[in-house]
Amino acid sequence: MEEARAGRGAEGARAGQTRPPAPGTGTVDAEYAHPRLAALYDVFDPDRSDLDAYVAMAEMSGARRVLDVGCGTGVLALKLAARGIDVVGVDPAAASLDVARAKPGAERVRWIHGDASSLPPLRVDLVTMTANVAQQITDPEAWRQTLRAAREALRPGGRLVFETRVPARRAWETWNREASYRVTRIPGVGAIESWVEVPAVDGPLVSYRWTYVFEADGQVLTSDSTLRFREREEVETELTAQGFVVDEIRDAPDRPGREYVFVAR
Repeated sequence: MEEARAGRGAEGARAGQTRPPAPGTGTVDAEYAHPRLAALYDVFDPDRSDLDAYVAMAEMSGARRVLDVGCGTGVLALKLAARGIDVVGVDPAAASLDVARAKPGAERVRWIHGDASSLPPLRVDLVTMTANVAQQITDPEAWRQTLRAAREALRPGGRLVFETRVPARRAWETWNREASYRVTRIPGVGAIESWVEVPAVDGPLVSYRWTYVFEADGQVLTSDSTLRFREREEVETELTAQGFVVDEIRDAPDRPGREYVFVAR
């Protein structure tokens, strides 16, 4: 199935990982804000090969300073920092940042709790928004503010890269309990049941809910998210309006035909 995930198809490992909402969405999904769920995020989604293309882009472009918007538990930020790149990671979910800060090498990254509007003055070579980050900025004005903040953080000629699903593929039609239900057994935690459902589709807005049941103590946690599925032309128009030049629109290497990857300067 194609999942509501953090970067690829649920990022691959399970149906449904998603990154934290970015600027202007007002709330942070429980999957990233609840300490119990944030601590398990990487366990549920161990395969982050979707990030290889972002690492390759940073290396090929010679980027020495990168801003990762919606950095979550810091997987991409730490991959880049391990290569000697100066990285700033910003995220509105404190629990996810706590997980990131506890990882080996975390001291190499500058972590900021907030969204793109919380940034200090920066001059970076590359701004990234991986996985669901761009789609979780559902409010049009918040999206414009995010693009403006990215432009202000970039040096002249610097690049913004992000991905977004192709609306025509209607990915949400496979986000259901039957296709996503699984039991994950984690040492020291126990078995956790999880599944995703879509309670509402309203034009370009798709709302979905992840449910987690902890066998050890019976706790049930839910995480509600909404994604905006933007058409290619809509994204191009807004990038141009905010002062970007669209250099390229690629296929996501791990999801050909299902996602657009925008590269703008």
